[in-house]
Amino acid sequence: MAIDPAGPTALITSDAVVLGLLAAILALVFWSADLKSGWVRRFYAIFPPILLCYFLPSLLTTFGVVDPETSKLYFIASRFLLPAALVLLTLSADLPAVFGLGPKALIMFFTGTLGVMIGGPVALLLTSWVAPDLMGGAGPEAIWRGMATVAGSWIGGSANQAALYEIYGAGRDTFSIWIAVDVIVANIWMAVVLWIAANQRRVDGWLRADTAAVDRVRDKAEAYERANARIPALKDLILIVGVGFAAVGLAHAVADPLSAWFGANFAIAQRLSLDSSFFWLVLTATAIGVILSFTPARRLQGVGASKVGSVFVYVLVATVGLNMNIAAILHSPAYFVIGAVWMLVHVGLMVGMAFLIRAPSFFLGVGSMANIGGAASAPVAAAAFHPSLAPVGVLLAVVGYIVGTAAAWFTGLVMMQIAAGAG
Repeated sequence: MAIDPAGPTALITSDAVVLGLLAAILALVFWSADLKSGWVRRFYAIFPPILLCYFLPSLLTTFGVVDPETSKLYFIASRFLLPAALVLLTLSADLPAVFGLGPKALIMFFTGTLGVMIGGPVALLLTSWVAPDLMGGAGPEAIWRGMATVAGSWIGGSANQAALYEIYGAGRDTFSIWIAVDVIVANIWMAVVLWIAANQRRVDGWLRADTAAVDRVRDKAEAYERANARIPALKDLILIVGVGFAAVGLAHAVADPLSAWFGANFAIAQRLSLDSSFFWLVLTATAIGVILSFTPARRLQGVGASKVGSVFVYVLVATVGLNMNIAAILHSPAYFVIGAVWMLVHVGLMVGMAFLIRAPSFFLGVGSMANIGGAASAPVAAAAFHPSLAPVGVLLAVVGYIVGTAAAWFTGLVMMQIAAGAG
C-alpha cells in the first residue's frame, strides 16, 4: 500500500484524534458487552469483544478515515505499551507453572513453522499450474522472491522479513504486494485466533484436548489474585505504572546499544535478528518481568497489575487493527488467494497436530501466532486466552525470531526451484 506523494488522503490525519476514536471504540465495545439484553449476549457469543476491538479499527482504514502508514500510533503502542504490558503480565505470572506446561507448546510452534515452510511451496506450485502468467519470470519481480519475504515474516517477524528481502533481492513492486498479503492474511487469521480464545472451551471439546496443564496455570493465577485482591489505592496504581514504564525505559536503554553492537560485530546478527532493536526490547522487557515475578513486586497483581497490562494490550490490538485494509484484497485478488492457500496449509497442519497430540486450543492459537504474528501478536493472543499465559507467547515468539531467517531462507530455495521448473 503506497503512500500518496501528494500527501495523506485520509479523512483524519491527527494521531490525537485517531487515539480518541480508538479509545471510544474500546469503551463502546466493553460497555455494550456488559449489557443484559438477550440479543446483545447472542451477538457477543458469536463476535467476542476482543475480536471487535481488532476488527472495528480496521474499518477506519478500509473506508479511508485513517491512514496507518502516516500514523505513529502502532509504533508507539508496540514500542512503549507492549513492553510495559509484557512486564506487568509476566511479573504477575507463576513462571514455574508456566514453564511446566510441557513439550506441547514447542511441538505446536514447530508444526506452525513447518506449515509455513510447506505452505509457501505448495501455494506456488498450484500457482504454476493454474496461473503460470503470475510467476513473473526469473527477475526481481518473480513471485517467489516476494513470497520468500513473507516466509521470513510468518516464521519470525519484520526483521527476518527485511533480511529475506536483502537475501533474495525482491523487486519493490512485488515486495509491496506481498507486504499487503502478509498483513491482510495474517490479520484475518489473528481474528480467527482471537475468536478461538473467546470460545476456547468449545474448541477444546472439538479437539478432544487435554487441557489439564493449561487449566492448572489459569486456576493458580486466579486463586492467587482472589487471595491477594484488594481495592487499589492511588499509590498502588502509581506503582504499577511506575514499574511498567521504568522497565520500558530500561529495556530501551539496553536494546538500542545491544542491537547496534551485535550488528556491527557479528555478520550473522542480521540472519538471527540480533541486530533488531525490537527483538532485544521484547526480550529485555520479558526478562525484567521474569525477575520481578520472584520479588515482592508480584504482589502488585493483587491490586490489578495484569488488568493494567491488559488495557495496554487492548490498545495495541486496536492499533494493529488499523493496519488491516480489507479493500486491498480488491487490488490484487490473485495474490491474496495464493496467500490464503498458504495460510490454509499452515492452519491445516496445526489443527491436525492438535488432534494428534490432544493439544489445547491455547497451544494451537499461540503456537501459530508466535510464527505468523511474531513478538507483537503472540503475547496478545496468549493474553486473550488468559493474562497469566502471556509469557508463553513471548518465549515462543523469541524462538521464531531465532529460527525465522534460516527457515525462510530454505523455504525460498525450495520456491526458487519450483519457479525454475515452471519456467
